[in-house]
Amino acid sequence: MTADPEPEPAPTSRRLGLGAAVILVIAALAVTVAIGIFRGAAAPIEQVASGGSATDAATPAPLYAHVSGAVVSPGLYVLDAGARVVDAVAAAGGFARDADQAAVNLARPVTDGEQLHVPRAGEASAAAAAGDSSAGLIDLNAADAVTLETLPRVGPALAQRIIEWRDANGRFTAIEDLLAVPGIGDKMLDSLRDLVRV
Repeated sequence: MTADPEPEPAPTSRRLGLGAAVILVIAALAVTVAIGIFRGAAAPIEQVASGGSATDAATPAPLYAHVSGAVVSPGLYVLDAGARVVDAVAAAGGFARDADQAAVNLARPVTDGEQLHVPRAGEASAAAAAGDSSAGLIDLNAADAVTLETLPRVGPALAQRIIEWRDANGRFTAIEDLLAVPGIGDKMLDSLRDLVRV
C-alpha cells in the first residue's frame, strides 16, 4: 500500500491575504465601537424631576384665558405659553363686526387665568355715561408703559418696573400688589389708589 502524498502547504501569499482581511474586519469593528462610545459620552443628559418625563420638563404649561365680549365665539381657551392677545382673539374666532378693535392691545402678553374682554363700539362711553366707577381708571393688567406714565410720579423707569413685575408674576389681583414693585411705597400707593384698577 502506498501512502497518500502529504498535502502541499498553502502558499504564503494566500495566508497573508486571509490574515490581512481578518485584521481589517477587527479594525473596522474597533473603530465602530470607539465612535459609539464617543457619541454616547458627548450626548447631553436630561435631568427630570421625579414623577415627570423629559418632555414634561421642557414643555411650558399652557395658559387658560376667558375671552368675552365682541368676539365670534366667546369662551374659555387654552393657549400656548407666551401667547399674546392676538392669539386669544384668533382662538375665539376673531373680532365680531361691532368690536371696538382700537380698544384692544393685540401685542400684550396673555397671563394665565385672565379674562380678556373685547368691548363693543361705544361700550366704554356708555359705561362712563352710566356712572361706572371704573370708567377712566387705568387698568394695571392691560396698560402699556406710555399709559402708566400718565400717572402722577410714574416715569419711564417705574412704568417699566410695573410691566416687568406683571410679566414675571402674572396679573395684579389687588391694587396693593403695587407695593411689591420696587420704588412704590405706601405714600405713592395712596396717591395712585383712586386712579388705577385691576
